[in-house]
Amino acid sequence: MVGFGYDVHQFKQGRPLILGGVEIPHTHGLDGHSDADVLCHAIADAVLGALGLPDIGHYFPPGDPECLNISSLKILEKAAALCREQGYTLVNIDSTLVAEAPKILPHRDAMKENIGRALGLDPARVGIKATTNETMGFVGRREGIAAMAVAQVQ
Repeated sequence: MVGFGYDVHQFKQGRPLILGGVEIPHTHGLDGHSDADVLCHAIADAVLGALGLPDIGHYFPPGDPECLNISSLKILEKAAALCREQGYTLVNIDSTLVAEAPKILPHRDAMKENIGRALGLDPARVGIKATTNETMGFVGRREGIAAMAVAQVQ
């Protein structure tokens, strides 16, 4: 079975930029109740979608004080636990970050390690790609970052 996830967060000054559990030097972080790791959120929703379960907002409500600034790697750990509880095994992840900046490639291997560890998946089975929006739309205007992911479970 396959699931799809999508997430977007706008930039906000005064917050660290966390992508794939890695703090990346940048002028702005992403705004959100958790650490706003848009990549992990898209991946978690893909895993949950493959299982036919509700999205991450069901398990980590945006107003819940216990979720304030939570590491999104914890969200991935929960998605992986739900996968196991449902009797499935996570096969692989493929994801794409859409951002004009910062450059993702220098941090990709660390992201793959973090995501793989959180999901109990070999990092070689975690695909992370990056692209720009060719200066179009909110991403092109550098107002935020979007991420898409697919997850396969069996």
